[in-house]
Amino acid sequence: MPAEQREFKAELKQLLHLITHSLYSDREIFLRELISNASDAVNKIKFDSLQNEAALEDNKDWKIKITPDAAAKTLTISDNGVGMTREQVVELLGTVAKSGTKAFLDAVKAKNDPTAAPGLIGQFGVGFYSAFMVADKVTVLTRTGGQPGGVRWESDGQGTFTVEDADKPARGTDVTLHLKADAEEFLDPYRLRALVKKFSDFIEHPVAMDQETEADGTKTVTEEVLNNRKAIWLRQPREVTPDEYAEFYKTVSHDAEPPLKTLHFTVEGGNEFRALLFVPAKKPFSFDWDEPKAGLRLYVQRVLIMDRCEELLPVYLRFVKGVVDAADLPLNVSREILQQTRQLDNIRKNVVRNVLDGLAGVKNTQPEKYADFFRGLGPVLKEGMTRDFENREKVADLCLFESANTDAGKTTTLAEYVGKIPADQPAIYYLTGDAVGQLRNSPYLEAFRAKGYDVLLCTDPVDEFALPGLREYKGKPLQAADRAEAKPNTGDVPDDVKANYAGLLGAIQHLLPEVGDVRLTTRLTTTPAVLVADVGAMSAHMERLMRRWGEDASGPKRILELNPNSDAVKAVKAVFAANPADPRVELYAKLLYDQAVIAEGSRVSDPAGFARRLSDLIAAAAPTG
Repeated sequence: MPAEQREFKAELKQLLHLITHSLYSDREIFLRELISNASDAVNKIKFDSLQNEAALEDNKDWKIKITPDAAAKTLTISDNGVGMTREQVVELLGTVAKSGTKAFLDAVKAKNDPTAAPGLIGQFGVGFYSAFMVADKVTVLTRTGGQPGGVRWESDGQGTFTVEDADKPARGTDVTLHLKADAEEFLDPYRLRALVKKFSDFIEHPVAMDQETEADGTKTVTEEVLNNRKAIWLRQPREVTPDEYAEFYKTVSHDAEPPLKTLHFTVEGGNEFRALLFVPAKKPFSFDWDEPKAGLRLYVQRVLIMDRCEELLPVYLRFVKGVVDAADLPLNVSREILQQTRQLDNIRKNVVRNVLDGLAGVKNTQPEKYADFFRGLGPVLKEGMTRDFENREKVADLCLFESANTDAGKTTTLAEYVGKIPADQPAIYYLTGDAVGQLRNSPYLEAFRAKGYDVLLCTDPVDEFALPGLREYKGKPLQAADRAEAKPNTGDVPDDVKANYAGLLGAIQHLLPEVGDVRLTTRLTTTPAVLVADVGAMSAHMERLMRRWGEDASGPKRILELNPNSDAVKAVKAVFAANPADPRVELYAKLLYDQAVIAEGSRVSDPAGFARRLSDLIAAAAPTG
């Protein structure tokens, strides 16, 4: 049949411009697409040969071959797969988004035997056209098994193509790219090796390239297989040695130390996928300077689709490294972006569940190793209490805290905390600050200690968000110990005491405009005064964090609470009762306020003024005469 010129069945000038300029984020993807198509073609002939072995033509040496030709500036990707007839060439290459793979799968399913189909990754039929990102002309030479002649297809991607009969000795397809001047980098064997390693290292068929060497004036051509083909995650866990796991972990994490936990599992059924995940033993160095990035390597039938698929892993598990290989996923046409579907959600849920269960296992069986892990990555894990509503209690179970009742350096879990507190303790109390040592001496703990209540001591900045986000645990609400509403069953100040102090409280309120209110409290046993945040207001520690981050930390004024049983407060009251205009009332009121600011871990706004007032107090106490 003579050569004929045809027009594409789609508005190809516009569509190919979209495909080659907008659809793919990086043009090196073209090699992945063409190798994937070649792998599909080999899988098809293997499947077809079950009913028509003659189509194999005694050629079962399955192979995909890459041939760069620097002189001709061409790159050829060849396979000994199923090949195409003339009609198929026109139908499949002449229509954008006419996927032969998809049609093949539909045909298999129509026979009510979907399990018989080999693993095929093509879905949309546009991967072939990615070749035009790097080539100004593409030639396809193809022949099906058992057919006497082949077919040549050629196009420059500008709206037409030619198709003609051609000789082709071997079954299969050769796709030859006539490279653009700015794409000659893809003739470099080192570049091609790197791309195959990156995208197609685990394709089940060998991807080969001829390598020419010269010794003693004699040139020798040998065939080099570029892909590893050993997808470790496709093997049964019992078949993989610890050394193999450790070596693979290094390749995906660049971590020199062995992982804390290896998770290798398979999910079967309607949402089939395999996963090999690793939890590091310690916080990676990059966490101290790099932007937080979550994601796993996503493969579909061994072909790398995304190097970091954020949809598979919540950001609070961003320390987890590994791969997920799905049997099938609804990708967009470029195979680079996942469509949000129930299938994707199910994979994510399975991954999260396995990671959290794996961490729980380490915590229960290797507490010392888990404690080392949590010291570095606990603050990241805690984010899950606010980001993952479905699993927030599971995340809470994994968290370790020091508390007022633990020895210094020792930790407790929330489950242990709840199991030990007195029956009348109404809430899980926590106190946030910069250092545990400082918190252990905080005046906010006085009444809690007096009642035998325990308080969690929290020094991670994320605690300010994570613990309020958790809200409750095992039926117990979480309550910050430095807030006005946190009252550890100490009762109220008697009415007659309130009446006796009313004048002094009003005077101090007038003298200290920086506070929102002045009250008496029963939360203190020895300390004369503390500052507490009102309901819904920002805590002192949160204000300090906001200032460090350069944010506006202004908010409602805090409440100054005075201990009527303190000798210092009684002394101020006595001075006020003797003479409300006595200048010492102002001096003492400001000193009480400064003491409360220091006790909460903040800095006084006027250090020089504080030092002067302290000096005046010392001078007034000196004996006269």
